Amino acid sequence: MNPLFSPSSHFNLANLFTMVNITCGLVATYLITQNNFFYAIVFAWVGGIFDIFDGKIARKYSLSNEFGIQLDSFADFLSFVLVPVFLIFQAVYTNLQGVWFDIGVVASVYYVISGLRRLIQFNIDAEAGEVGKFFVGVPTPLGAILLWLVYLGYAYNLIPGVVVVGSMFLIGWLLNSKVRVPHP
Repeated sequence: MNPLFSPSSHFNLANLFTMVNITCGLVATYLITQNNFFYAIVFAWVGGIFDIFDGKIARKYSLSNEFGIQLDSFADFLSFVLVPVFLIFQAVYTNLQGVWFDIGVVASVYYVISGLRRLIQFNIDAEAGEVGKFFVGVPTPLGAILLWLVYLGYAYNLIPGVVVVGSMFLIGWLLNSKVRVPHP
């Protein structure tokens, strides 16, 4: 059987799409270290596109397996939790002074722990190939989109850094809230 379409293969088509997402997250992280925020966001969004298609491919070709579920959560943690937090920390929080910088550090840690907790709980609750009609709590990709929007508000001088800090706490809380978000 072709390993690209074998559910038991770690390198099936769905998992390869997930690995591209991981690659995009790593490139985005590097670009953030170079203060190249525009291209970092581009790579994060490209990773998001691959995240959408990895699940669709897994369901269409019955490729979902435990390895793929864990791999997808790792990719989500990198691309949709660590990358946006790192971007905001580098682009916004390093410009904050005094106690606001310290609170920004706490907001970053809180968001990372919230995102990780959400992904771990999702994996505990998930069964291979099963998709519900609703997510309970904001999914990490949506949380990342919300953080990108907050960053853009800051980058275009629409909101101050302290609002970014508060927004990170709020979005981190929403990740594990009881808010129901329709599954596309």
